[in-house]
Amino acid sequence: MNVLGIESSCDETSVSVISDGKILSNLISSQDIHKLYGGVVPELSSRAHLQMVMPLVKQALLDSKIEKNELDLIAATAGPGLIGALLVGLTFAKGFAYSLNKPFVPVNHIEGHVFSGFLMEEKPVFPYLCLVVSGGHTLLLLVKSDTEIEKLGSTIDDAAGEAFDKVSKLIGLGYPGGPMIQAAADNQRTDFAAFPISQCKNEFDFSFSGIKTSVLRFVQKEYGDPSKIPADHLPLIAASFQKSVVKALIEKTERVIKKHHVNSISLVGGVAANKLLREEITALANRYHKKIVIPSLEYCGDNAAMIAYRAQKIHEAGFKYDFSFNAYPSLGDYSFIK
Repeated sequence: MNVLGIESSCDETSVSVISDGKILSNLISSQDIHKLYGGVVPELSSRAHLQMVMPLVKQALLDSKIEKNELDLIAATAGPGLIGALLVGLTFAKGFAYSLNKPFVPVNHIEGHVFSGFLMEEKPVFPYLCLVVSGGHTLLLLVKSDTEIEKLGSTIDDAAGEAFDKVSKLIGLGYPGGPMIQAAADNQRTDFAAFPISQCKNEFDFSFSGIKTSVLRFVQKEYGDPSKIPADHLPLIAASFQKSVVKALIEKTERVIKKHHVNSISLVGGVAANKLLREEITALANRYHKKIVIPSLEYCGDNAAMIAYRAQKIHEAGFKYDFSFNAYPSLGDYSFIK
């Protein structure tokens, strides 16, 4: 089966072609302009998607050496994400599928990440525990099959990636926060400051809103103003913050392992690119003798290969969709995450 997938949920336009699960092309156009504003500007994102989606589709087909009429399935991210950005990719995909008289599958963006481990040579084994860590979501999911996903925990406020972005902006490192903080924290001591993580009523839930306030209060107490933080203190603050967030993620993941049978663990999402988090979750998996699957860096961030793969599995499971399907900025009823 030849599948074309389109991802446009935020600030990356991506188009991929896969054939029987093999990635033939996976193109990603990132929108660097948002760095000027310290975060993603929705209107600028939508306009960039409009400019890039057609050229990327043409190039992806050329790179994969597959003609458009040889495609068996067209897919696009339907949510969650920025509604304008989603509509660009989804509307294009529906029109393209209609013109070719091919089936169309809307894909939940989070589920794309959840199954991104299957793009690797070593694949997760059902049932597996999936830790989803991105700018908009932090989830602990028990993945029982292609169509059975149980939500065990989620963030009750900010996502981990959002906390990285806001703290990075607060201390003056810039956007995007994840790479900035990781770079600053590399090889630094992690006990410079104590930034506690809030506990939640549900033992598998996360809360990262308080740690932002903790960093702010520390900065105000010690320096008065973020602009007065000494240059040699910035890496130490970044390392202490990063350590606290990773510790919280690992502790909740370990709680699930102790209470649920899983054959493997998969770390996915944009924050899965974080070096410390990858090291810590690998060590956790080794302690409990679980197989660990973490996508390569190209497939941690938003990409269309995971959307195409997920669409194929949904289609093979017998689910059908018509062209009236719309975009949803939240998880939506079309999600298999229950």
